[in-house]
Amino acid sequence: MFLVLKSPIFKKNVKEFGTFMVKFHKKKRIISFDLDMTLLDHRTWEIPASAMEAIRRLREDSVIVVASGRNMNEPYSVAYRDMVKPDAIIHLNGTRVEVEGGKIIFEHLMDKERLRRLLAFGEEQKLALGISVDGGDYYTCPEDVVYYDKVRWGSSERNFKDPWLLMDMPVKTLTYVGGPEGAERLERQFAEFKFPMFAGLMGADVVEREASKANGLMRLCEYYGIAPEQTVAFGDSMNDIEIIREAAIGVAMGNAHPGLKAAADYVTADIGDDGVWKACVALGLFEEGDGK
Repeated sequence: MFLVLKSPIFKKNVKEFGTFMVKFHKKKRIISFDLDMTLLDHRTWEIPASAMEAIRRLREDSVIVVASGRNMNEPYSVAYRDMVKPDAIIHLNGTRVEVEGGKIIFEHLMDKERLRRLLAFGEEQKLALGISVDGGDYYTCPEDVVYYDKVRWGSSERNFKDPWLLMDMPVKTLTYVGGPEGAERLERQFAEFKFPMFAGLMGADVVEREASKANGLMRLCEYYGIAPEQTVAFGDSMNDIEIIREAAIGVAMGNAHPGLKAAADYVTADIGDDGVWKACVALGLFEEGDGK
């Protein structure tokens, strides 16, 4: 079928944008969702029922992908992975791509010398850099992690360990915990990394420039034999900007970072206001009367 998009909430004025047409073929599209604050509402720690119903409907003719900054196989993520039941997963901002049966089709590890420099800079500048893995929290400046935990969630329950132990672990990405000023300092110091801020502006992913969710999406297109023109991506944070730009249609949640909204083709409602469902209906991905 042909999908014609003329909504005034597209990133360009309707007169400038014109008529945007994407030809979708039955069983021949990929729809990718970020997890946190795109599917998973941090205000309730639940995936809205309308989003789950949208995924159920989409699954009939689409490859469902979760593209997250998380390792979706970690204990704190498995429950959400099992709820969504994606056909494929782009883990850790594109540094690992997994398809059916747990098959890994791509994996990238962070350069050890780059990791060493990051940890040293974090300690020297008192910036919280690290990652949580296998029940341990390996961070420089752990007091900042505790502070921002309490700001966001009201409490902090961490199992801090020596961050230098990461040098002997297969690290793919890190997390920065803190405000935009710290991320800007990191960007000035480390040109080989990206530090895309979370929508709440209390942290950022730390990703080598070689990796991105967009690259993961293109690898899935190749794996499934689906053209990039048959892709849709949903997101809310700046680590989604590349996949939002790369997909045929990039959808920003209503609660998204302003920079992501500016890059998106379509801005939907807030996650808590049935944003995923409303976008799917508006974009013609299924019929409005299909039930919510």
